[in-house]
Amino acid sequence: MEPTTGLILRRITQTELSVSAHKLATVILDAIAWKDGFNGLPRGTAAFTLTDLAAKMGISRQYLTELLSELAASGLKLRREKPNGKFAPWLFRFAAFETEAASRDVESATGDRSLSIEKNNKTIFFGQITIGADSNVFQTVWADAINSAKGALPCWNVDTQLIWDRFIAFNRARGNDKVPAGFLLGFMRRWRTSLGPAPLPEAPSRPPRVLEPKEQELLDRIKAAPTSNREFHASDLCRLIGEAAYEARILQVIRDFGCPRFSASLAVHGQAVLAGEIER
Repeated sequence: MEPTTGLILRRITQTELSVSAHKLATVILDAIAWKDGFNGLPRGTAAFTLTDLAAKMGISRQYLTELLSELAASGLKLRREKPNGKFAPWLFRFAAFETEAASRDVESATGDRSLSIEKNNKTIFFGQITIGADSNVFQTVWADAINSAKGALPCWNVDTQLIWDRFIAFNRARGNDKVPAGFLLGFMRRWRTSLGPAPLPEAPSRPPRVLEPKEQELLDRIKAAPTSNREFHASDLCRLIGEAAYEARILQVIRDFGCPRFSASLAVHGQAVLAGEIER
């Protein structure tokens, strides 16, 4: 007999579990797909990230892990697997209710004999895909196959049309006119969850600006004395020539070069170093 929501709910109620484990089992049950392809999931499974599941329960991730272990050891035999990379959600199922089901073939409605088969919880694509001019996946036989398979793959939350567009572009770039349908499934299994931003074109390099003679002279003076020692330079120079003379030199540089006071003081220090009045 095929499991139903009512059957599993009665079993959950009758199973000896903690209150929180009962609640968690019910949350998972509510999300189970009872038809292949519903929400893009295989029949009898529910998909959650642990973060989302913990949020739904209002509990910590650590406590969630304990509850999942309790359900796994119980008569419900909760099983979870994550075969498609860390960015795909976990797939949950109650193994206690699994029955041997005949493999269901999904045959395309056109004459290309393309097939998508769900067998032992593994999806297999059969047939050939022509890399043609079709830009709308929903005008092909592959939209349903993509929707059915992607729920357990890294591209679970990616739009079906986007998956198709990138698959077509990928093969066109390699000069493929026709590929086995399995290539599409493999492309989905290796989906890159983050392609990153496109590299920005480098700005054309500009030639360095040629300094005016006065600008270059001021810069040469400033470079002669390390900026990090400016307080020592000011103290040494004031002690040597006096504060009034030191101030007069700064004002003179401001008049000569039209620069800010800070730059003028550095230039005065550098000139004193070049003249041997103070040490560098």
